[in-house]
Amino acid sequence: MATEAFILKGSSALLISLRAVKSLFMLINAVVMLLLFPFRGRKRGSPAERNSKEDKMTMMKYDDCYHHHHHHPRKGAVVRVPAAKMVPWRSGCGGSSGAAAAMKAALKAVDEGARRELAIKRVMEDNDDKNCVRDYWLLGTKRGDSIFTQSWTPVSVQIRGLVILMHGLNEHSGRYGHFAKQLNASGYKVYAMDWVGHGGSDGLHAYVHSLDYAVSDLKIFIEKVVTENPGLPCFCYGHSTGAAITLKALLDPKVEACITGAVFTAPAVGVEPSNPLLLVIAPLVSFLLPRYQCRAAYKKGMPVTRDPEALLAKYSDPLVCTGPLRARTGYEIVRITSYLQQNLRRIRVPFIVLHGTADSVTDPGASLRFYEEASSSDKTIKLYEGFVHDLLFEPERDEIIECIIQWLNRRV
Repeated sequence: MATEAFILKGSSALLISLRAVKSLFMLINAVVMLLLFPFRGRKRGSPAERNSKEDKMTMMKYDDCYHHHHHHPRKGAVVRVPAAKMVPWRSGCGGSSGAAAAMKAALKAVDEGARRELAIKRVMEDNDDKNCVRDYWLLGTKRGDSIFTQSWTPVSVQIRGLVILMHGLNEHSGRYGHFAKQLNASGYKVYAMDWVGHGGSDGLHAYVHSLDYAVSDLKIFIEKVVTENPGLPCFCYGHSTGAAITLKALLDPKVEACITGAVFTAPAVGVEPSNPLLLVIAPLVSFLLPRYQCRAAYKKGMPVTRDPEALLAKYSDPLVCTGPLRARTGYEIVRITSYLQQNLRRIRVPFIVLHGTADSVTDPGASLRFYEEASSSDKTIKLYEGFVHDLLFEPERDEIIECIIQWLNRRV
């Protein structure tokens, strides 16, 4: 295969092979390590700062709440999203990249096709449940991507509200079936979306070129659901990075006007690098090597739940990405959390935020700051002492779900 090269003009021409350039980029692996900081625990301050924060958080045990209730419910609506046309898989052949580009496109198509097939299969297999009906649709985007969406509809209970669910990084909406069915039993129809690169949606698995794509897709999804379900209050639920995506969407006044309230678990609103200089280099790394995978991006053995069975189920699920974090994806998380930190005061929708104090993935202290700075007149925070990241998969999941349902019920 012919070697491609860059020619640098000067007193003499210097030829650098792509292989050499790739080797050079490998040397900046340490820089790419900046992308692991959202997933390697919280930034540690001085002992005095830590003690102050711990004292503040210890005041809120897992059964305590801070409340400010001046509730003025906004009536919204939500609906089933009409089926979009199936998008044929693109072969990606041709162009100057030749066989290499065709191979990459083919592998991407196989990855997308296999994931979507499995996501659809799980929906169809779950329709034996007599208490709810599951369905799925493909939502088309202006980018040409197809986004996998699904719903859980209660059968024997009157629908009194809707919940739109956004999963976290590397996972998919199908993992929240237990939560959705609990909501169904309380009269809530649930809609969920696999954001780009996740679950049954288009895109390289767990690669996100821009989280603004996910924000835009969520806005379209909310609009369709609300339009097709007139007269029903609509709530949002977001976990981790899914919470960050939801929060950014809620900063849009048109979206805010549609939403009665929001629930967030372990929201990714506070990730900071150990060295501020890394923030300067991050855009360059994500631009030059957007799909580069940093194998040290996650702590080995870092627990996201204290339930061994739930942990095994998560990491043996083919729709859950267990590979290294990609450079661009990590930088996008940094970018959206930085944006949210600067705009927390613009949040006005009623909300409840729940976070485990032992979470080493996202910062419970940042959730406390979010609660304090948001302009919402109706806001609640619950910090669960000793709980970790995936609250809805902790051994006490049913207690947490009951807390969420009670909060929703008071606002219907």
